[in-house]
Amino acid sequence: MTIYESDHELFRDSVRAFVEAEMKPNVERWERDGIMDRSVYAEAGKHGFIGMAVPEEFGGGGTKDFRFNAVINEEIARAGIGGGGQGILLHNDITTPYFIEYCTPEQSERWLPGIASGELITAIAMTEPGTGSDLQAISTTAVQDGDEWVVNGAKTFITNGINSDLVIVVCKTGDPSGGANAMSLLVVERGMPGFERGRNLDKIGQHSADTAELFFSDVRVPANNVLGEIGKGFEYLSFNLAQERLGIGLFGVAASRAALDWTIEYVQERTAFGKPIASFQNTKFVLAEVATEVDVTQPFIDQCVMKLNAGELSPADAAKAKLWGSELQVRTTDRCLQLFGGYGYMAEYPIGPAFVDARICTIYGGTSEIMKTIISKDVLAG
Repeated sequence: MTIYESDHELFRDSVRAFVEAEMKPNVERWERDGIMDRSVYAEAGKHGFIGMAVPEEFGGGGTKDFRFNAVINEEIARAGIGGGGQGILLHNDITTPYFIEYCTPEQSERWLPGIASGELITAIAMTEPGTGSDLQAISTTAVQDGDEWVVNGAKTFITNGINSDLVIVVCKTGDPSGGANAMSLLVVERGMPGFERGRNLDKIGQHSADTAELFFSDVRVPANNVLGEIGKGFEYLSFNLAQERLGIGLFGVAASRAALDWTIEYVQERTAFGKPIASFQNTKFVLAEVATEVDVTQPFIDQCVMKLNAGELSPADAAKAKLWGSELQVRTTDRCLQLFGGYGYMAEYPIGPAFVDARICTIYGGTSEIMKTIISKDVLAG
């Protein structure tokens, strides 16, 4: 049983062809360079693989059916494109919804066409050097000066940090010691004086995802770059968390299935002690366990996708999807790598990079520990 209809499968065929032709041949270079080509976003935009939810009047697909996003997630995972794909997934699944939901008519005219075409790459800057999951503890500030806001502070671990043209910056516009009610979202644009990008961070995995430090020194942001209303930033951030976390969990299951497929192929071809590795009992048991975990998880993820489409995905279910999908990804890539033996540690086989790329998935978008906290509150309230 599948949640996908014929339109989604036709879309999948197109996405798969694009990934194979435009992305996969460049992955090694992107990994070495630590960044994916900006041109990929525009090329994806031409094919309708970016901004699917952006209204048609602004050049988007005009559909909020998350199944199209899910197809892109699955095909990028299937191809073993870890870091390089994350920028596109962030642009589609995480940042674009904020622009669609909270832009004024003037902002929509100004930004949405470029977001839909891939000409304007987006990012969201939440995490700071001194804060992680405790978002209310951020210290980046924006002080009003006439019809401008003056932004000061620093952010880190920002995906698309180098490539981005529009950065949603989470900052305190009220009492810096205040909590949720003091937070707002301002859009800082490429080239604004005082906005500097630091180093492209040297990560252990997902190398082709440009993850950067961002610095704001008296950046004067026009009042018409405020996203939504002042003081409602924390509320706005909560609005898209379910989709963000589901996307991470969904990618985790797809990456797990890809790792399983690579391993099945490898153990049937590779021999040890004169017979295929697939013939050993341990290999059979590991593959049986991994296949069972992936197949048992898929229906729950599919159910969450349909709940999201219906506007019924709860924070707890989204947290379950993120927790289990990302932990499954780490567990599966680890177990599959073991069956590759020494070759699993070589970058030439996809399982090695997939193993390293997976590790961050239990951390970003809310750590596994935060997910357990959210789920436990729901369990105890029930």
